Amino acid sequence: MLGIGIIGAGDFGAAHARAIARLTEVRLVAACRTRAAPLAAFTEEFGGRGYTDYRRLLADPEVEAVVIATPHQLHAAMVEAAAAAGKHVLLEKPMAPTPAECRRIRQCVARSGISLMVGHTSHFVPAYRVARELLDAGELGEVFHGCSTMTRPWMTPNRRDWHLRRDSGGGMWLTIGVHVLDQLIWLLDGPVKSVAAELQTRFHDQQADDFAVALLRFQSGATATASCIGYRSGVFTFRTQLTGSRGLMRIDHTRGVFIGRDERWRAVPGSASTDWMADALLAEWRAFAAALRTGSAMPVGDAYAAHVMAVAFAAEESSRRQREQVLS
Repeated sequence: MLGIGIIGAGDFGAAHARAIARLTEVRLVAACRTRAAPLAAFTEEFGGRGYTDYRRLLADPEVEAVVIATPHQLHAAMVEAAAAAGKHVLLEKPMAPTPAECRRIRQCVARSGISLMVGHTSHFVPAYRVARELLDAGELGEVFHGCSTMTRPWMTPNRRDWHLRRDSGGGMWLTIGVHVLDQLIWLLDGPVKSVAAELQTRFHDQQADDFAVALLRFQSGATATASCIGYRSGVFTFRTQLTGSRGLMRIDHTRGVFIGRDERWRAVPGSASTDWMADALLAEWRAFAAALRTGSAMPVGDAYAAHVMAVAFAAEESSRRQREQVLS
């Protein structure tokens, strides 16, 4: 049973702890949070030893792998420390808030020989896994276009000051938009060759963006549109639609997958999920543990995650320059 340490024992750290508790492949050994009182409450609920310094957690000999669920600007330094300690890493998205930090992560992973997986949870959401299987089976034929959107309230209870500043890796685009990009790049078999985008701050008094729209051109010739909007008042929407030579596909996290042909939608059995995030985290941890056990490649490796971030950074540059950006 793989011994896990949680670095970042906050809201999403608790979601990981709940998933770990339901599995036999992994066990929670330790957790880290800088504030002692919330950390004590966390370990009382989920078990494990508590550390207020992540370096002490990394020195724990029973910790074999860690999940890093901390503010984005801390990712690179923490992955480097974990790699130096010989701990495998499940890193929450986004990989890091700058191209230089993404390179640092990849370089230290390559040097150390540890395994790293980036937590792009859409790869494990039941609806999206079914969609990927159907695409692989040729259900849509050749896919020409995709569109994915997340429209949701930005100021949720877990928002912190760093979320509101781009220099600390905040904003709707890096915090939430990478989900939308990941879905499109994964389902349309990237890579992306160019991006034209517009990022703005429309709804809130903050330095970082809360509104983003991007057009992606793929090397395959396919196109996609990605939108990510953090409204002040609205209705939560999160779905993807694909257009192929043999029909349409609509993917909804909760309701599942629908195939559109002959002017009607048909639901795909077994693709719906009433608690898709919990289901996704269970599948993610199973995949992470299996890859370590068998020595196989991680399902969401650092090269793929770095490409998602390259597209995200190119979109920001496109918005600044007001012209399409070609990825190198």
